[in-house]
Amino acid sequence: MRIPFPDARLDVRGAAWLEPTDAGLLPQRLPAWTRAQYPDPLYAVNVAHPSGVRVRFRTTSDAFVLHACVSRTLVRPVPPAVETPPRPPGPIDVVLDGELHCAIEPIGTGLVTLDLAAVTQHEDLGAPEALAVDLPPGDGRARTVELWLPYRDRVRLVALEADDVAAPPAVDQPRWVHHGSSISHGAEAASPTGTWPAVAARTAGLDLVNLGLSGAAMLDPFVARTMRDAPADLLSLKIGINVLNANAYGRRMFAPLLHGFLDTVREGHPDTPFLVISPLFCPIAEDTPGPTVIDPTVTDHVEFVSLGKPEQVAEGRLTLRDMRVLVADVVAARRAAGDTALHHLDGLALYGEQDGVELPMADLLHPDPPAQRRIGERAAEHLSRLAQPPAQPAQTTQTR
Repeated sequence: MRIPFPDARLDVRGAAWLEPTDAGLLPQRLPAWTRAQYPDPLYAVNVAHPSGVRVRFRTTSDAFVLHACVSRTLVRPVPPAVETPPRPPGPIDVVLDGELHCAIEPIGTGLVTLDLAAVTQHEDLGAPEALAVDLPPGDGRARTVELWLPYRDRVRLVALEADDVAAPPAVDQPRWVHHGSSISHGAEAASPTGTWPAVAARTAGLDLVNLGLSGAAMLDPFVARTMRDAPADLLSLKIGINVLNANAYGRRMFAPLLHGFLDTVREGHPDTPFLVISPLFCPIAEDTPGPTVIDPTVTDHVEFVSLGKPEQVAEGRLTLRDMRVLVADVVAARRAAGDTALHHLDGLALYGEQDGVELPMADLLHPDPPAQRRIGERAAEHLSRLAQPPAQPAQTTQTR
């Protein structure tokens, strides 16, 4: 039985919509209307990377085949940084009845080229692939399969082939909508279930919508409106590092823009638990403002460097230490004004200086796979508490 996408039996979660293309359905993580407001091609590339997107279905079969077209990503940096070859495509994680079963390794014959100097993107489409998966022998009962798509590649969904396919059970987990930077997108994680939001969601039992967008967490209004309009039982925002990386704005604008972002989201979710996370530890940006670029003096691997100077802090430029104070102050002010469902989490509680010693960032900017997992496990503790409904006061029996 070959079932083309879309089909009611194939539940695609974590995507805002599925864009029809000649090569299949392309999951997009922001609504279609936001495309007219993307500031640069990097945004378009990131939105079409299906981080957190998974395909769910039920089957009694012991095997199935996913037909998909996978494109890797080549980033041409601004000179004098040296261009590196595109990475192999990331795996597709196969989760069977909630447990990780195996990983599919696509070939990835397509290529998306993002030229940061020319500010352009171009895709050479590859051929569809037939990705076969064998499941452990079953007893004839229907089992739930989740296919977690690669977080850093473009995947067009064509069809699913199996002897038997049925719609999966309804999701009864709290829906968590998160926005953050490349670290939330998944940068340097080993697999799609290894990104820290995926680890946190699977550990805490949450239905993830990951709006982590590499290089793009800068409090864009269209992202705030997306979160405002999205169904959600739990919200979170991890903010700071991309503002510094791009030297996007300084102290004068950071707190007002954060207030504005939260104001917009609160229009649709006035009482939803909302966790605001300040920056994780990052050795090159704790006391040095941005911008941050690939270090052209390092030729044997990728390493980042911040180009600002500490003395520029007096001119209003921001460091991560400054941002942590500002984020905490904004949340405290809003809680004092009555928004007690808004919560602050210091990013150092997820990945601090000691973590940087134990699990250092190879490129000085992005946590490696073990650190991604540690961040996710720690985040799950905080998210689990917020996702729980408030305790009802105990009822007492009155006697007369």
